[in-house]
Amino acid sequence: MPPPPRALRTTPLGDTDPYTPSARRPVRVRARFTPADTHFEPHRHAWAQLAYCSEGLVRVAAVADAAGREVTYIVPPTRAVWIAPDVRHAVTVLEAAEFRTLYIDASAVPPDWTACRVIEVSALLREAVAALDVAAHDPAQTEREALLIRLIQDELSRAGTQALGVPMPDAAGDKRLRSLCEAVMRQPGRRATLAEWAADMGASERTMARLFRDELGTTYQHWRQQVVLAHALPLLTRGQPVGQVAQATGYASESAFTAMFRSAMGRPPRHFQGRATARTDAAAALAAQTL
Repeated sequence: MPPPPRALRTTPLGDTDPYTPSARRPVRVRARFTPADTHFEPHRHAWAQLAYCSEGLVRVAAVADAAGREVTYIVPPTRAVWIAPDVRHAVTVLEAAEFRTLYIDASAVPPDWTACRVIEVSALLREAVAALDVAAHDPAQTEREALLIRLIQDELSRAGTQALGVPMPDAAGDKRLRSLCEAVMRQPGRRATLAEWAADMGASERTMARLFRDELGTTYQHWRQQVVLAHALPLLTRGQPVGQVAQATGYASESAFTAMFRSAMGRPPRHFQGRATARTDAAAALAAQTL
């Protein structure tokens, strides 16, 4: 039997009033440390949010379109998830994280930014967000705060976007498929076949294969590959050895993982390992594979 998944600590969202953006202060920073396995249950805001952590690794699940379909994103410090106003979303901390979340007033949202997207976090954006966090708490830096807000807005408008989400079944659909997908996302290193996962859900392999096809338009094998890539890329870009990444994503050998990765991405995992320039290359390659 596989080990049980780690228990999540559901954490209240907390008081958002001190960070609520306005037309006068359209960008606010909410900074806080959150330990691994912290979970913020589904919620929504009247303002937009940029889910960003300067350290750590988080998973963001958000409604992706008007049909209510959900997409899950694995977010390292090199990326952030844009969440439009009133979009329902939830956040789970996979590795202890230093959050510097941006809240952005609806009046400052670009007209075409109505759906979730992953953006690249440039060095300039990262430093501007850190500086805004300081300036916002110092009455003597009111003018500097306004300048930083304009800089952040301009940098966001120039940020590259990336299709890095893993599609998830509708919560109103078959609960067995939903449970299976959530279990795989929680345990990407578990070496289990679709038949074994299906048995855990009280269903047959044939039934689960049909549900993947009907509700997600894909096969279990292709969908799980997207989960593996979503988990592996952040680990590789932080310099983790390929063998450890292979083990963390359920591969029995480094060579088997490398063969899958090269087939999906067009380049071996070492190409992306610990390279600052790898983040853009990895995003472009994965964008062609996802959704």
